[in-house]
Amino acid sequence: MSNAVSALQGVTSKGFVTITEAGLRGMITLRGDLSSAKLKKAVKSAAGVDVPAQRACNSAGDKAVAWMSPDELLVMVPYAEVVDATSRLVKALEGEHALAVNVSDARAVFTIEGEGGREVLAKLSPVDLSRETFTTGMFRRTRLAQAAVAFWMRDETTFELVCFRSEAQYVFDVLSMSARTGSEVGFL
Repeated sequence: MSNAVSALQGVTSKGFVTITEAGLRGMITLRGDLSSAKLKKAVKSAAGVDVPAQRACNSAGDKAVAWMSPDELLVMVPYAEVVDATSRLVKALEGEHALAVNVSDARAVFTIEGEGGREVLAKLSPVDLSRETFTTGMFRRTRLAQAAVAFWMRDETTFELVCFRSEAQYVFDVLSMSARTGSEVGFL
């Protein structure tokens, strides 16, 4: 049996912010009725946080739940716990119209750390990242240059971004280029 490895094995780029491939992360796509008490209880049990509001991500430590669409969540747990967490969600949601699928190995996660994180993402994505509009805990599914991504603001200077594993090198390269020292725009 082979050992799981992340898409870019923790590669880092330092510019006016630091871009890091975050390594393996357990990720579960959960589809269902987000207003269901049964689903909310199952999510809280699996991830330790409540179902988030629209366009938000609730996180605590190394677990998080992100709103993906009116009937979809992305449940994030440590990679070593994802198989068990997926099984517990499936069992807890028996009898509900729901689907829980482990998508961990199909995704890559990046952290964007530093005061200029907003600027790095704003240069590449059609999202208003002004301090007044995009605040801690907010979440967006969008485009980053030519890649489909989702990102959220973990704290004032840290963003996390998820993309398809097959696009990880491209996403890392465009983020690194956008973060290159001397390319600051100074708008945000």
